[in-house]
Amino acid sequence: MAFIDEITIFAKAGDGGDGVIRWLHEKRKEFGGPAGGNGGRGGDVYARAARNIHLLSKYKTKKKLEAERGGDGQGKAFNGANGKDLEIELPVGSIITNVKTGEKIRLSREGEKALLLRGGSGGRGNKSFKSSTNRSPKQFTLGKPGEEAEFFVEVELIADIGLIGLPNAGKTTLLNAMTSAKAKTGGYPFTTLEPNLGEFYGYIISDIPGLIEGAAQGKGLGHKFLRHVRRTKILVHLVSLENEDPVQAYKIVRSELERYDPALADKKEIIVITKTDMASDPARVEKTAKKMETINPKVLTLSIYNDDSVKTLRKILLKNAEEASSSSISSPL
Repeated sequence: MAFIDEITIFAKAGDGGDGVIRWLHEKRKEFGGPAGGNGGRGGDVYARAARNIHLLSKYKTKKKLEAERGGDGQGKAFNGANGKDLEIELPVGSIITNVKTGEKIRLSREGEKALLLRGGSGGRGNKSFKSSTNRSPKQFTLGKPGEEAEFFVEVELIADIGLIGLPNAGKTTLLNAMTSAKAKTGGYPFTTLEPNLGEFYGYIISDIPGLIEGAAQGKGLGHKFLRHVRRTKILVHLVSLENEDPVQAYKIVRSELERYDPALADKKEIIVITKTDMASDPARVEKTAKKMETINPKVLTLSIYNDDSVKTLRKILLKNAEEASSSSISSPL
């Protein structure tokens, strides 16, 4: 299933039911007094966070969501039923922006619920207008309309492990090897246009789209990439030996992280030198690894065709994911 991380929806709270004119019908008395009930209140609209990253896809074709209208008043002074509230399920990590007002609501925890729109109040029936000076009122009011608005919903992934790096660093290939994901791969930049996700021993690995120099200013996939990195617990930085200067390739990505959000620079990471099978000189692999270790001691080398290197990385990722999960500190490793 394709991952959708942003969508625009229109939502409307329920209108209030109308008040009505009714009369008591008694024997030998056609109009025994006012008996029109009030209308019911329209349903409210809520957003509720659920642990399902694919929830936005169900709104792709249904972009108008509406709570139930309140019931009209009835005779014998019975009020109309209140309309049912509408709960819009959205993934944990969703940011909901009211397009008109700019107001933002964040859903950070599973089960978290936020009011988006209020339902309209019910109209008054003629019984409510009865007074000492107006014993047979013929007034009633209509229900009030429910609030409505257009919302832009974007999801900041809260993945356990995020694979980052320049385009074509081997992120998607590694994701497929580590999980049951069957994401599209290709030998050219920007094969991945949306984050791909896979399950890894109960943890979530996200293959986050590659970026280019200037991404912090919106070039390439720009903020679309960086938004997802912010909420990822563990960063695995892939650097391909296809780059003439792997160290410079690493620094480009790190620089973009710092420009977008200085807090990202504080996230610890694992560096993985990929596509070691592409090196014509085996000594280049070791040389590159030593250079990287001067920047970050957590450096691994990987060829997707070498089962031992894949198994080693799998064990290290699982260990770090378990430690991050049990720690209250947001920056793992």
